[in-house]
This record gives sequence, structure tokens and C-alpha cells, in this order.
Amino acid sequence: MRGARAPDAAGCAAHLRTSRGDRRLGRLQAELKKVRLDVALVDRGLAPSRERARALILAGQVTVDGHVVSKAGTPTDTAAHVDLVAPDHPYVGRGGVKLAHALDAFRIDPRGRRALDVGASTGGFTDVMLQRGAESVIALDVGHRPLDWRLRNDPRVIVREHVNARSLTRDDVPHDVSLVTIDVSFISLRLILPPLQPFLDAGADIVALVKPQFEAGREQVGKHGLVTDPAVHEAVIDRVSEAARAIGLHRAGMTPSAITGATGNQEFFLHLR
Repeated sequence: MRGARAPDAAGCAAHLRTSRGDRRLGRLQAELKKVRLDVALVDRGLAPSRERARALILAGQVTVDGHVVSKAGTPTDTAAHVDLVAPDHPYVGRGGVKLAHALDAFRIDPRGRRALDVGASTGGFTDVMLQRGAESVIALDVGHRPLDWRLRNDPRVIVREHVNARSLTRDDVPHDVSLVTIDVSFISLRLILPPLQPFLDAGADIVALVKPQFEAGREQVGKHGLVTDPAVHEAVIDRVSEAARAIGLHRAGMTPSAITGATGNQEFFLHLR
């Protein structure tokens, strides 16, 4: 066709270089979205350490998108579904791993104590306290039927469902308690602590899980609800501690959670008395 020009060699070469560069960039971006499988297990709270993660992988106890993977260094997409063939802990929920570590860190012994589990959900915290000898646990949750069936039928468990922890009554908490655990979402601990005060024995221990994404200001919470700034972590811990002081409690200890939250947030336990 008159007026049409065949592409020159330089133009073809430039186009080829651009195409190759785009492909390399695409591969690089894909690789950046991947981490080693053992790292992914730790990041998602499925293993307490990379050593334990590697042991689980080698034992064939880890699946990626439904397929067993046996190499710890396998590149794993951050969006992939990573799971364990069976739970790597003796509790009904992974929350039990968190609380067990906190009780050890604070040297709190549930043996013989009457406890209250606020935000019981499936019962990971409740399970830990029972396994460690609690006399009874009031498993309280705003939801309906999340509690594990085994715990629901344990005579030591008093089930309280559809209960808003901000407006507790003696029907909800039929007796005073000497140990309280708290694991709540979408609400600040500063709103949960004051209603508990009338139900505490003298010298009661409170072990509260601080979730920064529900304590920080909206402008301090990043993409996907992540809070990564250590200064924000410190600030929210201080705010919850101040709310506790306002109702006559003091901060007896603080420890980072042994595993991250479900979305990857670093959480913290406060010991209040």
C-alpha cells in the first residue's frame, strides 16, 4: 500500500526489548507475591516457628490449595489457601495457642478458678482454661452456636450466647469470677472492661487480647486492616491500660501474642488486675 513503511530494524528491536522487559517485570511481580511455604505457615499463625513449620511440611501435614506440599522452600502465592491436614495444637481453636502462651508468660494458673471467657467463639480460650483445671468457665459470645460441641456439653461450661458484653447482667454472669479472658473484634476493649467490674472477685486476673486494628484510629489502619507501626501498637496498649486504670485496675504485664491474628496483625496480651 502506497505510503506504508515497513518497520525498521531499530523499531523491531525496541519493541522486542519492551516485550521482554514487560515479561520480566510480570515474572518479578509474581515472584514478589510469593514467599517460602515455611514462612507462609508462620506468617499465617499455623506454626509457631519456621523449625516447626518445616517439620510439619516434611511430615506431609501441609496443603496448598488442597494439595499436599512436602518442600519447605516451595514458593507460595500470598493469596493461596494454606492449611494443615490436622490442627497442630490440642485445642478446639488456634486462639488456644495464643492464650496458653499468655498464661505461661504471666504465670497465671487457672486451676480451681471460676472463669469468664468474653468472646468465646469456638472456645479456644475456654478449652485452655478447662485443660488447665478451671473449676468452671462462663463462655460468653454475642453470636449463636459458635462454641465447639464438646465444650458445649461439658458440665463445667456455662454457655451464654446472644449476649452483648457491654450490658452484662447477673443472668449473664451468675457468679463472680476470679479469671477473665477477652477476645473480641470490631469493638474496643475500652468499652468492654467497665461492664466487667461488678462481676470480679477481689484480686481477679484479666487477660485481654489487644487487637490494634480495633483500637487504633481509622487513619492509622492500613490496607487489609493491618497495623504495622510499632508506635501505634504502643499507643493503643497505653490507651487500653489507661481505661483499665480508670476503673481501678492496673497493668500487671504485657506480652506479644505467640501467633498473629487471622489477617496477619501482631496482637498483644495485657494482664490486668
